[in-house]
Amino acid sequence: MEKNVGGYDRIARFVVGPVLIVVGGAALGGFLTLAAGTLGLVIAAIALLVGAVLTVTATTQKCPLNAAIGLNTYEKRAAQQSPPDDGKPSVK
Repeated sequence: MEKNVGGYDRIARFVVGPVLIVVGGAALGGFLTLAAGTLGLVIAAIALLVGAVLTVTATTQKCPLNAAIGLNTYEKRAAQQSPPDDGKPSVK
């Protein structure tokens, strides 16, 4: 799979992902209440899972959901795409 997460998308994932991990972990640990009873545990587990997915996809810059819907926010740098042009003719 090619890289498809970059720019502001990646920054947002790096911010929101760890926040969700902390909130979900705190709720599961009993330090924070998201909702009463079983619903609170479900919401906490979902927050923890989504936070982990966002953090991993930001780190690897590869998101299967982005690939499935055809979204690509990753831009390759020009230096990586083509060799530098130093003005000299190439010798073959």
